[in-house]
Amino acid sequence: MSTTKPLRLLLGFDYGTKQIGVAVGQVITGQARELCVLKAQNGVPDWQKVERLIKEWQPDAIVVGLPLNMDGSKSEMSDRAEKFARRLNGRFNLPVHTHDERLTTFEAKGERLAQGQRGGYRENPVDALAAALLLEGWLAEHPST
Repeated sequence: MSTTKPLRLLLGFDYGTKQIGVAVGQVITGQARELCVLKAQNGVPDWQKVERLIKEWQPDAIVVGLPLNMDGSKSEMSDRAEKFARRLNGRFNLPVHTHDERLTTFEAKGERLAQGQRGGYRENPVDALAAALLLEGWLAEHPST
């Protein structure tokens, strides 16, 4: 008999040095939706805001986007995202997974463009939508989780 808790609800983080997009996803539906965008100072979020999200949503696990280069190799941002993932794990004692997020921001901008948004991503960021897309990608690759 397995002692690991089945995953039902996950939070996804699209890590960035100025902003971190956050989304929530359900294993049953395999779908995710945007929650918010957290401001960051050189990649460091307001940890109290992260803690409030964790307490509010009570996720079973967290997925952090891993910004790989187009050839699949790691970058400086990949290392920073992995460090952020380790900090989430250490602070909140939840399983944290990373997921290749290549093109999620591009895809998110395409979705917003299709909805009529023309630029203005600083005022109307796509980071939370990118977090939802990367979380849905992880859920699609782990359907029996």
